[in-house]
Amino acid sequence: MKKFIILIVSLFFLYWLGTMTVPGIIEKNKNPVKDSAPYLVSQKALELYQSLDFVADLHCDALLWGRNLTERAYYGHVDFPRMQEANVAMQVFTIVSKSPKGQNMDLNKSDAQDNITLLNIVQGRPISNWFSLINRTLYQSSKLQEFADSYGKDFILIKSKADLEKLMEARKTDRNVIGGLLGIEGAHALEGNMKNLDRVYEAGVRLIGPVHFFDNELGGSAHGESGDGLTEFGKTVIRRMNELNMIIDLAHVSPKMFDDILEVSEKPVMVSHTGIRAVLNSPRNLSDEQIRKVAEKGGIIGIAFFDMAVGTDEIKGIVASMKRVRNLVGVQHVALGSDYDGSVAVPFDITGLPIIVEALLQEGFTEDEIRAIMGDNVKRFLLENLG
Repeated sequence: MKKFIILIVSLFFLYWLGTMTVPGIIEKNKNPVKDSAPYLVSQKALELYQSLDFVADLHCDALLWGRNLTERAYYGHVDFPRMQEANVAMQVFTIVSKSPKGQNMDLNKSDAQDNITLLNIVQGRPISNWFSLINRTLYQSSKLQEFADSYGKDFILIKSKADLEKLMEARKTDRNVIGGLLGIEGAHALEGNMKNLDRVYEAGVRLIGPVHFFDNELGGSAHGESGDGLTEFGKTVIRRMNELNMIIDLAHVSPKMFDDILEVSEKPVMVSHTGIRAVLNSPRNLSDEQIRKVAEKGGIIGIAFFDMAVGTDEIKGIVASMKRVRNLVGVQHVALGSDYDGSVAVPFDITGLPIIVEALLQEGFTEDEIRAIMGDNVKRFLLENLG
C-alpha cells in the first residue's frame, strides 16, 4: 500500500511539474535541425519555389509535443506561422499514441515500455490520456481542431474533397491560407475496437498507417517480431477505411502486410514517409518491387528527410530517392514525406524546403516535375480519393 501511495504521489508530482515547465525542453533534444534558418538558395530556385501554388508534405508529428502550433517556435520543425512563411499549402499532421522504449529500425517488442506514457505525464496532459491510446488519439485530434479554430480563416482542417477545394480556391487570392489533414501513425490507437475507427473518423482523422514500430492487432510491423500480414481484424479495418474514403498509409508495415493490404484495399494507397532500399538498405525503406506495386495501385510515395531513411548526406539522399522512384514508375508517384517533428534530426525546418527545389534543379529535374513532387501529386491524389 505504501508503494502504491508513493507511486500515485509521484505521478501527480510529474503532472504538476509538466504544467510548470516549458514544453520545448524535451522536444528541443528530440527534434533538432542541423542547419538553422534562414536558408539560402539560388535566385532561380527561389523564384520557382515562390511560384508553386500547392506545396504539401505528407508526414509531421508536431501534435505529439504539446506546442501551440499557432505560434512560431524557435525549435522543432513545423508550426502554422512557419508554414505560411514557407509557402506551404498543406501539411499532414499525424498522431503518435505509442512508442516502444529502445525504438529501432530492426526489432521492437509489442510489450516494450511505452515512451509516450511518461511524455503525457510530464507535459501535463489530462490524466485520461496516461494509459489510454484512444484517449491520446482523440486528444491530439481535438488539439488540431482547436488550433484551426483559433487561427480563423487562415487555417482549413481538411476532412473532405470539398475542404481541399476550398483551400485551393482561397489560396488563389491569399497565400496565407493554409491547411492540415489529420492522420494516425499506428492503428494500435484503435485498441482493437472497430467502434474506435468511427470515433477517430468523427474526430477528423482521414489517414491511418496500420502499424508503427511494433506489431499490433492489425498485423506485423517492418520493425516488429512476427513479420505477419493482415489479421482478420486488420482486413476489417482496411475495408471500413475504404468505405469511409480514408487514406491507407503503408509506411512501417511488414512486407507481408504490404502485399495483403494491396490485395484487400479497393482504393489507392500511399507511403507517407520512407526511403528507398536502392539508396539506403533499411527495413523501413521500399524495394523496387514495392515501389512498382504502389504505382500500379495508383498510389504516391513521400520521401523522408532524415539520415536513417536517406543516408547521412540527407539532401543528396532525398534527391536520389526521388530520382529512383521517378525512373522506375514516373514522377507522378513522388511526394514530400519529411517526418518533421518525428524524433529525428533533419537538415532544415519547413522554411528550408526551397533547398529541395535547388537540389532537384541541379539534378536535371524539369520545372513541371518539381511542381509535381513539391505538392501537385498530393493535391491530385487527395482530390481523387477523399470523400
